[in-house]
Amino acid sequence: MIDAEQALQRLRDGNERFATNVRSLDNLLSQTQRGQFAGLRQEPFAIILGCSDSRAPAEMVFDQGLGDLFVIRVAGNIVAPSQVGSVEFAATEFGTRLVVVLGHTHCGAIQATVDDLQRPGSHSDNVRSIVNRIRPAVEGLVASDTGRDPTGLIEAATRANVSASADHLRHGSAILEELIANDGLLVVGAEYNLESGRVDFFDGVPGTD
Repeated sequence: MIDAEQALQRLRDGNERFATNVRSLDNLLSQTQRGQFAGLRQEPFAIILGCSDSRAPAEMVFDQGLGDLFVIRVAGNIVAPSQVGSVEFAATEFGTRLVVVLGHTHCGAIQATVDDLQRPGSHSDNVRSIVNRIRPAVEGLVASDTGRDPTGLIEAATRANVSASADHLRHGSAILEELIANDGLLVVGAEYNLESGRVDFFDGVPGTD
């Protein structure tokens, strides 16, 4: 298994291909070789905790093929116990050493959270269970000067939520904390831009903090 920084570079390279409309031949060929994967042990080189938004499929965004990524998708890329457990499972079972929390621009879950903070009771209880996971990262922004600019608020809230989710993974699991401290696990936060197709790795990236 490759280490975290090699995995991160592989994602960067794949996203560059995607953003410039150059697909990898190897990854296209893998679609015709799916039967070979059925009896093999998984060896995903990265774990992606991303949003369920139909416009942000991680495999396409990073130009990866079958078996390359262990993808967890949930509205708002929130971190609840099931998501933590999924990351723990992949990191321990497969030895994957990179975790990426992937948010994206124009996120509906972020907008829903802002709406609920400004107009309480505007969503169902089930939607509010997602909103309540995002709320702590966003409510301070709504009350600040940032909250006066609707576009800037959503942009800032999206990144704040990614950082909060990444921080939760780093510090909300004894298993992941141990892997981070002693076995090279890296958790980073990133944002996918729907317009440009590019991913900005902005949280927890070595050499940039």
